[in-house]
Amino acid sequence: MAQETTYLELSETGGGAHKFYEVVVDGTTLTVRYGRIGDQGQVKSTAYPDNAKARAAAAKKLGEKVRKGYAPAVVGVRQKRAVSRRQIVSTRSTARTAPVLWRYASGAPAFGIFVDGDRCMVGNERGVITTLDHAARVVGQVQLPDGVKCIVADDDWLYAGCDDGNVYDLSGKTPRVAYTIAPDIDIYWLDIHDGVLGVSDADGGIAAVDHEDEFLWRRRGRGDSAWMVRCDPAALYHGHSSGVTGYDWRTGQEIWHTPTGPVLFGWQERGAVFAGTATRQVVRLGKDGRQEQVFRCDAPVFSCATAADGRYVFAGDNQSSIYCFDADGTRLWKLGTGCGSAYSMQYEQERLYVVTTSGQLACIDAGESAIRAAEAGTVPTPVDVKAPSRAPVPAAPTALEVTSDARGGVVVECTDENGRLRVHVLSDGFHRDWSVQFPKGIREPGARYLVTEVREAGRGGFYRAHGDIRRLR
Repeated sequence: MAQETTYLELSETGGGAHKFYEVVVDGTTLTVRYGRIGDQGQVKSTAYPDNAKARAAAAKKLGEKVRKGYAPAVVGVRQKRAVSRRQIVSTRSTARTAPVLWRYASGAPAFGIFVDGDRCMVGNERGVITTLDHAARVVGQVQLPDGVKCIVADDDWLYAGCDDGNVYDLSGKTPRVAYTIAPDIDIYWLDIHDGVLGVSDADGGIAAVDHEDEFLWRRRGRGDSAWMVRCDPAALYHGHSSGVTGYDWRTGQEIWHTPTGPVLFGWQERGAVFAGTATRQVVRLGKDGRQEQVFRCDAPVFSCATAADGRYVFAGDNQSSIYCFDADGTRLWKLGTGCGSAYSMQYEQERLYVVTTSGQLACIDAGESAIRAAEAGTVPTPVDVKAPSRAPVPAAPTALEVTSDARGGVVVECTDENGRLRVHVLSDGFHRDWSVQFPKGIREPGARYLVTEVREAGRGGFYRAHGDIRRLR
């Protein structure tokens, strides 16, 4: 029986949708591949009782796409659109150099950073995420399919948002696609809280995606170039060219809006959000939208961070300088990085970590004595950390280890519920009617899996898979 392939594309002018949809019927198997034009995309296969049912399912899917404006096309004729990335003409800081303890050259400009008590991570525009310990030793690398926009934490889960439109769960041995954002959204930044993903984009749009990777809502924001989104239990805080806007995460209703100047980066603490702006300042807003404090810099601010509860506020400008302020807005110091402008930054235990336009992850001693010495012109010789000699192995998000031993984990099952694949726990001691947040790319009707553990979501009502996933025979 001959294989039947139908390939469609939807490409709109003016930066609109630019995506493909391919359907292949091979005997009793229906395979769908979809994504941004020029990318490999996501692949999903479903087995049917016979060829007629597989072809009928294919016809239904294709009909839905044609009604949305897709049309037959030839693979490779339309080219991939360039993704949006910050373009900074970085100049050397005129300030004295900061006390850089060590630095790691990731090999490409880097946006993604994550630091906690155990590790430091950098994700660059080539899709490489490198993990180092605090002794500046490389302990791991992973190669994702496209450039890393950001690395964000949600309790014990860690996610990387990439230029391919996917958000990868990094909590297991193998990265898994946790969320697939609509191909027409050019992601600028992501944040996540208790399984709810906030997405801000190049057009100034804002969206909330639930734990089943389905839109809660999506709307046009008040501005464009939305480089900031931060999430908490009550709201999504959206920073764009016209300021910062707060939205109810459940409904998308606007709660407040505060003009601040164009926002280029965002940070949050328990009671406040911080917006780094093109108007050379970091603005602290209460979570009711009221402006509380302004921290003034000498150039546009491309990154910011704070010590716990905003005791100190840090900023990085587009001239390779970094700043420290106290909570009342007093500038305490300004120093140069010596390795480019900071795209992102994070503070941990008197160390300021920055990732830069030159692709460096740099660890800066932000302790008082080290800063005073640097201001006097005395700094340590930074240790240049060597990259691994071997290239990182590309991640295989849909690859699964197979086991027949159900011990040492939690058994879950995937079922088809009115055309939607849902996962529920089979092991004892769990709510059988609760769904499990589970990677979509490996869901298959009737399949059972062994998960390291599942945990109840903070707000209840569903579980979240954590750790490694194996297919059960």
